[in-house]
Amino acid sequence: MSELAFRDGVMDRIRVREPRFDERAFLFVLSALEFAQARQSERRHLSGRELVEACRDLALERYGVLSRLVLEHWGVTSTVHFGDIVFALVDLGLLLAQPTDSRDDFVDIFEFDLAFDRNYPWNAAAVS
Repeated sequence: MSELAFRDGVMDRIRVREPRFDERAFLFVLSALEFAQARQSERRHLSGRELVEACRDLALERYGVLSRLVLEHWGVTSTVHFGDIVFALVDLGLLLAQPTDSRDDFVDIFEFDLAFDRNYPWNAAAVS
């Protein structure tokens, strides 16, 4: 989703509702949603876990070794923050949630340092 889609005061409303995160974090989550949908055989509702895993995979694809630092720069330091972003977008009517969806669906899906740092060759000795 391009930045143009956030014209007409939408980003201002997002900032008021959830000022902890850089606007790029919201755009990134929307991109991760599309990234996840593209991997499905047909479009469907995604669970919190599926969306968080798509966020991880997209970050690694786009930013590689800098993934964790980029997300942290945007204010995203744990998987629950992805849920906070999603529910801010739901509250503003930009995404839809199922009645069974909860912020708890985004809690402790993975640890950032393990998800983004562990699998690089220079960390192999520390993980063993």
